[in-house]
Formats: sequence, structure tokens, C-alpha cells
Amino acid sequence: MRVGLVCPYSWDAPGGVRSHVHDLALALMDHGHEVSVLAPADDPSTLPSWVTDGGRPVAVPYNGSVARLNFGLKATRTVRRWIREGDFDVLHVHEPVAPGLSLLACWSARGPIVATWHSSNSRSRILSAGYAIAQTAMEKLSGRIAVSEDARRTLVSHVGGDAVLIPNGVRVAPYASGEPMPGIDHPSVLFLGRIDEPRKGLQVLLDAMPDLIAVFPDLRVIVAGPGDIDDRLDGLSPEVAAHLTFLGRVSDDDKIRALRAVDAYIAPHTGGESFGIVLIEAMAAGTAVVASDLPAFRRVLVDGECGALFRTGDAGDLARQTARVLSDAGVRTAYAAAGSLRVQDFDWDHVVDDVIAVYDSVSVGGERVTEDLRGQIVGRLRVRG
Repeated sequence: MRVGLVCPYSWDAPGGVRSHVHDLALALMDHGHEVSVLAPADDPSTLPSWVTDGGRPVAVPYNGSVARLNFGLKATRTVRRWIREGDFDVLHVHEPVAPGLSLLACWSARGPIVATWHSSNSRSRILSAGYAIAQTAMEKLSGRIAVSEDARRTLVSHVGGDAVLIPNGVRVAPYASGEPMPGIDHPSVLFLGRIDEPRKGLQVLLDAMPDLIAVFPDLRVIVAGPGDIDDRLDGLSPEVAAHLTFLGRVSDDDKIRALRAVDAYIAPHTGGESFGIVLIEAMAAGTAVVASDLPAFRRVLVDGECGALFRTGDAGDLARQTARVLSDAGVRTAYAAAGSLRVQDFDWDHVVDDVIAVYDSVSVGGERVTEDLRGQIVGRLRVRG
């Protein structure tokens, strides 16, 4: 089967949707399928051979954060050419109503089209205001997937219809066997995410550091992800700043190496999470997790059985739970053991079979994906094939 995957968010930036598309592509290829991914990128020279450059992304406020997307006439031409040349059996778009390549792909294609919903947002003014526009894309879909119950509820409440629930996957083997990053002292914790996005919660971790340093004078806090480091350091005391190590944007391999090297992974997110794939990645690496008690995180960690939970946004509680984990090797070992069992439910070796079953269900008649040559509305402009 030849599958076209569309990721609306920048391929260069870390994120759950981008990781999902990346790992799904590899899992499909491992199962003998041909895959082409379309995604925006700041630096096309770094793209693997199976990813097509979808143009330079721009920052757009979306779903409570700032997403890096590409949209417009040039992007539409890129999408149409990719569909025309792809000759896909199935087109699989992710976050289909995000204002980017996925929405354009829905408008620009016809045939077997599957969409996956990732985000959770109980009140989305963008989706509510753009209901009519969203419906022009939704009517093209042959199959719908949601990665979590929260994402499914977002779909039902804002767009209508329903979806099959297939969780995010993780390629467990590379995380379980990766080499630890050298040069990281102990005790150490890792934050992974865009450092200038408030809902990722880095500020909560920074606020917790004085209490943690008082207990662990040699604590090392590793921060990995894009963003302005100077802004993060501004206003921090020299004592706190001295315990921070910024890695900047990291590759997938370095993410694995960092997770393998630290004593605990800290997920201080403050909201807007429908699943928590990074928690699964940390558990797959054998690393103890300390996470805010968001509903999505609580479900992934089975109400605290597979990792420590703290009150969302509460720096003091974050410090207490992290100190408990760092001070007791037995606690870390117990969380790691429970996590290694939990991640088996999300191993792409198994999850991909459910995705392929959806593909099979929408391509029964042998119809292929083709360019939709009917006029389509993009903003206020009509683009014709």
C-alpha cells in the first residue's frame, strides 16, 4: 500500500503530532508499505528522503499555543503537486482542521482519506467560528481516528461525527536500547519541550528549583527544546541558573540519549494535552516520570501507578514529588518497571495494525487518491486545479 501522511506542524520542532507522524511512517515502512510525508520545514536539507518539504512555516496562535504552520496559495500548489505525483492508495492527514497543510490536503484531494485528531480543547473559538469551513473538509473524509477520549470529545463537540480510538504509539525498542548521553551528572532531571510556550510549564519547574536545590545541592536540570534561552535566564538567580543546562533543539536520537541519561523526566505542562506521548517515550526509556495531574497524563500514568503526579501548576508540590523520586532508588525502579509494562500498550509494532485496519476499511473498492480538480476556497481566494 502507498500511503501519504500529512503533518501540519513544522518538522524541525519537537511536538507530539510530529513525533506521531514520524513514528507512524517508520512503522508502516517496517510493515512493507511505501510512505511519503508532507510537512513544513525551516531547513529542508535536514529532511529524510521520505519527507517532502511543505514550505517554510510561520508562527500561528492555535489551540492555546503557538503552532508553526504553512498555509496559502504557494502551500496549496505544493499540496496539489504532492497529491498528483504521489499516486496514494490512502491519504492520512493529521489535525485536519488546523489552518495548514492538513486542511489544504483535505480540500485538494478526493478518494480514501483518513484523518487523525490529536488535540483536546473543550472550548475552541477557532473551530466554533470556522465550523462551516471545517465541514467542507470533513465531508471528504472516509475514516476518522482520535488518539484519546479527550481528542474524540473535541471532534464530536466541535465538528460532529465520531472516530475510532487508536492511541499514540511509540517505537519502544530504540528507547529501551539507546545509549545514555554522556556528561550528565546526578542527580538530574530533564524537561523536554518548547521553552517559550507557557503551557509546557517550564516556569513551574524553574519556580520549584530553589526547593529542590536545597535538598540536592548537586542537582542538574537539563532543558531540551527550541526557544530563547536568554529570556528564560532573565530574572533567574545565579544560584538557580548555575544548575541549568540548555541543550537547545535536539534530534530524535539525542532525545532518546537524554531520556536514558537522567534520573527523572519532568512534565510540568499546565493544560491543552489530550494524551502525553512524551510520558510514554520517557517510560520506554526506563526513566521515572514526574508529571502534572492533567486528566490525559493521569490516564497515561494509570492514576500514579506508573509515575508520580503533582498538582498542576503547583511548584511546591512539583518539588516535593520530584524530591521523593530522586531520593529513593527503589521508587525510581518501581516506576520504571511499571512504565516498561505500560508502554507495551502503545508500541507501534502493535498500534500500527489498528491504523492499517482503518486504511483497509476505506480502500475496499480500490479507489486511489487523486487531485480534486473542483474549485476550492482557500481564505477568500478560489484556487483551481
